[in-house]
Amino acid sequence: MKILFIGDVSGKIGQKMVKDYLPRLRQRYKPQAVILNGENAADGRGITEQIFKNFLTQGVDCVTMGNHTWANYEIYDFIEDTDRLIRPANYPNNEMVPGKGISYIQINEQVLAVINLSGRTYMADYADPFRIGDELIAEAKKHTNHIFIDIHAEVTSEKKALGLYFDGRVSAVIGTHTHVQTNDEQILPAGTAFLTDAGMTGYYDGILGMSKETIIQRFRTQLPARFTAPETGRGQLNGCIIETDNKTGLAKSIKTIRIDGDSLFMD
Repeated sequence: MKILFIGDVSGKIGQKMVKDYLPRLRQRYKPQAVILNGENAADGRGITEQIFKNFLTQGVDCVTMGNHTWANYEIYDFIEDTDRLIRPANYPNNEMVPGKGISYIQINEQVLAVINLSGRTYMADYADPFRIGDELIAEAKKHTNHIFIDIHAEVTSEKKALGLYFDGRVSAVIGTHTHVQTNDEQILPAGTAFLTDAGMTGYYDGILGMSKETIIQRFRTQLPARFTAPETGRGQLNGCIIETDNKTGLAKSIKTIRIDGDSLFMD
């Protein structure tokens, strides 16, 4: 199985990059499943139903979220009606939170389980991702050996710890949230593909996909400022392609994908 993952889609430029380049990525890599992180898709914070539906129309199989899941209140109106949009599974009172933290994608005669977890260091007061991950992996194993985890976390050490902890039990543990693609893609010792951060899909000439001016001003003055995702400008797309063994579900390869601001493939 080949799995294409697209890192944090941010704002209208990120949406356009997905629309423009997903068909080319499909042609080049021929993935059986496409997953993207959409927690920043609506102007840099949250997601709307129309944006979500656009992703599905464009060929995305599952959208994962993160700490900005609830930033756009519209999500409350549709998250319960779909199994293609998942949010972090490790809320302290998870049974009281709308939506799901795991999704199952049917791919011909195979099934891919997608799990969304959040880290805890410098994040909100989430429940233990190690424990919740254990529970969801055990649940997923009843249906499939192909299991993909998006770990939305701030700290690189926490992401790597989770990757090594789940090693050999899942196909891939891929980090999101910090918006900068890392150069450490690898197959862990027991066969799980790992990448600390898949990177961001959005505005190329800003800071983490946002306009640079307000962020620079905030650093200079220490005053609060509202970050905005530009609607026009050069874009980038970051992610990875993972190939798994059909029987074991473990990873055979992982390769990062980066399309830069001038829309050139970089291998």
